[in-house]
Amino acid sequence: MELRFGTRGSDSPWVDTVWTCTSERVAAMTSVAGVRWGLVFWERGGRAYASVTGPETRTGTAPVPEGASFTGIEFALGTSLRAAPTPSLVDGGVELPDTTRRTFRLDGARWETPGPDDAEALVERLVRSGTVVRDPLVAEVLRGDRPAVSGRTVERRFRAATGLTRGAVRQIERARTAAELLAAGEAVADVVAKFGYFDEPHLARALRCYVGRTAGQLREGSGGAIALDLDQRLTS
Repeated sequence: MELRFGTRGSDSPWVDTVWTCTSERVAAMTSVAGVRWGLVFWERGGRAYASVTGPETRTGTAPVPEGASFTGIEFALGTSLRAAPTPSLVDGGVELPDTTRRTFRLDGARWETPGPDDAEALVERLVRSGTVVRDPLVAEVLRGDRPAVSGRTVERRFRAATGLTRGAVRQIERARTAAELLAAGEAVADVVAKFGYFDEPHLARALRCYVGRTAGQLREGSGGAIALDLDQRLTS
């Protein structure tokens, strides 16, 4: 039983990553905490679906439609949908109505369903129409700049744009990157030191909370299907 992920970065300042996924005899997977909202398109049995996904603050178990193929767009932090503020999407999402293999409906308009190679073209159209917007302050903060507003205003606007606090974003991103390095074979002690965890039990707790795997499972590639591109085949 396998879940095959492919992920690429993007040159668009509005997009973080574009991903694809196919499943073979997988009924469920471990979902992984993530800090970004996205659009997901999938087909199963000749029928097309689309949904808006929100940031996830914890790991869990999610069903996987048998024989489905997915294309997803993860948007950059600080972007949001005009019709659905990101805080309203945290630990949830919205299935979009009236989806066909060629088009989907979002924010009162119809759009062409993208493949993995033309995701940025769709995003550009969404931006031009005002359907996707962003708060530039978030990008400033992530670059390490100090905006000319109070710390309270920074935190309020950051949370309004992303649905998360800056601390939550750091913790989730740190755990995901640690998981990727462990899956690539890096020693637990080296990961602890590299990411500033107090000790191995603190790393273990973060992995359990945000990734749903132990360090050993990540290094062995065991534990079943997981919604994270670890650049390796994960078997159950």
